[in-house]
Amino acid sequence: MTLLDLWLSRSIPTWLLLHSLVLMALCFPSASMCPKGCVCQRDPHLHGLNVSCSQSRLKEIPPSLPVDTVLLRLDHNQIGAVPDRAFQGLRLLRELNLSYNAVETLGEGSFSGVEATLQVLDLSHNHITSVHKDAFARLKARVIVDDNPWHCDCALQQAISGMAHNHEAAARVLCRSSELLDQEGRPFLAVDTDLCNLAKRTTDYAMLVTMFGWFAMVISYVVYYVRQNQEDARRHLEYLKSLPSKPKKPDEADDISTVV
Repeated sequence: MTLLDLWLSRSIPTWLLLHSLVLMALCFPSASMCPKGCVCQRDPHLHGLNVSCSQSRLKEIPPSLPVDTVLLRLDHNQIGAVPDRAFQGLRLLRELNLSYNAVETLGEGSFSGVEATLQVLDLSHNHITSVHKDAFARLKARVIVDDNPWHCDCALQQAISGMAHNHEAAARVLCRSSELLDQEGRPFLAVDTDLCNLAKRTTDYAMLVTMFGWFAMVISYVVYYVRQNQEDARRHLEYLKSLPSKPKKPDEADDISTVV
């Protein structure tokens, strides 16, 4: 016999029924709270929910995750991006598993709102090539980044420098491609060149080459203009020389004789 049947038969007082329903609501999350394709279980030791969405063919992060989620598994899906503030409302989140997805990049605010509570972040086996320079700056969690096709550039170097407490994770970053060709396939921490200054020097060199090109074009134009004017002047002079001389009049000759 259910609680409702007992209440209808007046064998249980109303206050006791309400108390029991409240306890049930607290101990067992309702189906409407749990995202589609996920399983939500309350763990009394965690004082929150263990939400598992593994292998659910998700292409994006569920928008309505329970606010009391402590453990969140989103692994083995097809998630291609982590939007800014995607987990902002999860104030109790301790562990986030995003491994075996299709994430390609991480923005500055991808983990905004969970920096203080997050303890483990698994990003392994994704398609991550680049991250914002401050993507991990405020995280205190242990970050796992194995097996990603990293492009080693200035932004990644800045992001790695912000993971001083994650030296083990940083050591596992391998350069699939790099600003320095001889660094491809090597651990990122083996890169002893300041890629940010390298990028600046490359930009400065490009600007210098561009300025030199413009200067060369101006000089070439001036030289062409001067030579063209000289050629026109020479032609004009030759034309004047080729004109027949004007014959003198007889009276002009007499005047000249008289003067002499």
